[in-house]
Amino acid sequence: MNINWKVRLRNPIFWWQAAVSILAPILAYFGLNWEDMTSWPALGNLFVQAVQNPVVVVAVLVSMWHAVTDPTTTGVTDSARALTYDYPNAEKKNK
Repeated sequence: MNINWKVRLRNPIFWWQAAVSILAPILAYFGLNWEDMTSWPALGNLFVQAVQNPVVVVAVLVSMWHAVTDPTTTGVTDSARALTYDYPNAEKKNK
């Protein structure tokens, strides 16, 4: 996998995608809502239950796979241009 991890880790959108990729499958499997997580012990217990369940682990891994791969390129690599970035590309084109 030729991914520009340095840039991904500097991008706050990536961190939101990663967090949702982990939490959404767990909450969905256990039939919970965001509002049900009202304490740190409840959240910790939920993660322990999730790690012990192979279905949840696979769902989280698939979800993370989708958060990491770039659908605009073939395979599992970033484009040659994206590999040259030092920071997330801020270029916006108005059409």
